Amino acid sequence: MAGAASAALVALLALLGCDAQRISELQVGVATEADVRQRFGEPDGIWPEAGGGQTLEYTRQPAGHSNYMITLGADGKLLALQQVLEPAQFARVQPGLDKQAVRRLLGKPAKQTMFSLKQETDWDWNWIEPPNREKIFTVTFGRDGLVLRTASLDKPQDGP
Repeated sequence: MAGAASAALVALLALLGCDAQRISELQVGVATEADVRQRFGEPDGIWPEAGGGQTLEYTRQPAGHSNYMITLGADGKLLALQQVLEPAQFARVQPGLDKQAVRRLLGKPAKQTMFSLKQETDWDWNWIEPPNREKIFTVTFGRDGLVLRTASLDKPQDGP
């Protein structure tokens, strides 16, 4: 079991290093959609923006702790790159939002769990609270697909 945990940690650190390198190679106003796709691959989602631009969604869930939203202008040039799994973004998730709006804010979740008896669904995202505390942000949706509540808790640690 310790070997699997060590291998997962090495893979995670490699992924984080790769993302930092990929991000450093992209300059706002210069990088194009082709540059983004060359470094990050095919997006997990594409969101249209006002004025003809678009936001490309790149998830690092469930193994990682980041989700990126990379916004391109109508001219195809990079406008912004944001890691969205952080407290200010979580605060935007309010009761009454639908699943699509939450996905647009936070990207693809690490896990979705249905609770049939309660008629609720939880979406979980793994994230890091500085300096290095692993957390899980959970959004609970009611039977109507709207946010009921949110919570952010420490990620349970695997046993010995």
